Amino acid sequence: MSSIPKTEQLTSSQGFRKTGEQAISQTPLHPRRRSRRIMVGPVPVGGGAPISVQSMTNTVTADINATLQQIAELAAAGCDIVRVAVPSQDDADALPIITKKSPIPVIADIHFQSKYVFQAIDAGCAAVRVNPGNIRKFDQVGPEICKAATDAGISLRIGVNAGSLDKDIYARYGGPTPEALVASALKEAHMFEDVGFHDFKISVKHHDPVTTVQTYRLLASKGDWPLHLGVTEAGPSWQGTIKSCLAFGALLAEGIGDTIRVSLSAPPVEEVKVGCKILEYLGLRQRHFDIISCPSCGRAQVDVIELAKEVTEGLKDITAPIRVAVMGCIVNGPGEAREADLGVASGNGKGQIIIKGKVVQTVPEDQIVPTLLERAKEIAAQMDAKAAAQGETLPEAGPMVVPVTGRAS
Repeated sequence: MSSIPKTEQLTSSQGFRKTGEQAISQTPLHPRRRSRRIMVGPVPVGGGAPISVQSMTNTVTADINATLQQIAELAAAGCDIVRVAVPSQDDADALPIITKKSPIPVIADIHFQSKYVFQAIDAGCAAVRVNPGNIRKFDQVGPEICKAATDAGISLRIGVNAGSLDKDIYARYGGPTPEALVASALKEAHMFEDVGFHDFKISVKHHDPVTTVQTYRLLASKGDWPLHLGVTEAGPSWQGTIKSCLAFGALLAEGIGDTIRVSLSAPPVEEVKVGCKILEYLGLRQRHFDIISCPSCGRAQVDVIELAKEVTEGLKDITAPIRVAVMGCIVNGPGEAREADLGVASGNGKGQIIIKGKVVQTVPEDQIVPTLLERAKEIAAQMDAKAAAQGETLPEAGPMVVPVTGRAS
């Protein structure tokens, strides 16, 4: 079984952003599954490392400026690792500049053309995602890919999707069942291990969250590979978020999973926001700004929906771990507000502003939002100042995984 090296900050010569955040690798719910560690650039995956958040650009990779702009937006939202599609020669030719200027490690997404895999390695990509099932003559080029990755010191990801399952395995199992997906993943894993290559992670994605959970559970029982979690083709933002929360919540609560990507039919930044919040709420990533707000009901004496929306928008750039309660009536309002750093209990055309359990101000309804925003920013500034005085740094809106040096032995 792999040993887990001590986590420490890496001074990167590759220009990647340094985070300085204390690593969080364990959820309070369950011990992490032990997996071997690989590296994606300076970001560790597996072996007890903090769970990283990934996304994928939806730009034409050959459009270098657009791709780098989107990568910057993803990094600012908290993305740790980014994947770019390489379906053409022009895309492959753009990789050297993109990998050099990206603030986070870049994974090249390669299908069908094995020559792009070698170009991606030469371009300095931190990892390559390959699908042995659709790489032409993989039994011949596979060993060469593994050697090139070994020589370059990079890792690979192999993955099985329900929609691209090997035809023979599909027929044998009668469809993309958990057993079929795992059988395909094991077949691909053995292709790499038979030539002595072990620096890879595995994904086994399905669009159904229950099947996804069953598949990853089964795969996790078969070996110590680091696992990349994903619900593929999860759907529009609201639907895909629910599916991803269900699958990731179940698996991460059992200690299964080393890196995640929320797949949404939405701008990639939205994927990162959801992924970061899943980890925050499971205790696997340091909490940033959080809002507690009551549901709309007949007791509410203010428009709680609009109130919560305005407060959330006004504090979206706050990175301090401040919790704000926006409550619409006197039933639960005072109690919930007392548990937050800052809160408001609203009713009768006014709002009581509560800080650390004490009412500090009563304001008219039309002043609730500006007063909350002002108070929240004051508290956030105090948190920043306190952290600085103690020699700590509150996490910026950016990659949150602390890189480590070395590999698991």
